[in-house]
Amino acid sequence: MGAVTDNAAAGRFELIEQGQTAFADYHLSDGRLILPHVEAPPALRGTGAAGRLMEGVLTQARERGLKVVPLCGYAAAYIRRHPEWRDLL
Repeated sequence: MGAVTDNAAAGRFELIEQGQTAFADYHLSDGRLILPHVEAPPALRGTGAAGRLMEGVLTQARERGLKVVPLCGYAAAYIRRHPEWRDLL
């Protein structure tokens, strides 16, 4: 499994698996990590890659002391399904 990396130049977190990149676009504002879009390429859908990506993104947000604003429906649903991350909202 790959590691989630912060591609700050592109404004997104990335997870590379099987030669494909799942990503979460973001921008920072006043101590908040705003997530407007999360996407996994078709080849990675159903493999859990998007969930691993979200776990990495949220871990980094917590380590940096950021609150998370999940504008993306997938990101919001992931946090709803995983109560251990709700303190970041």
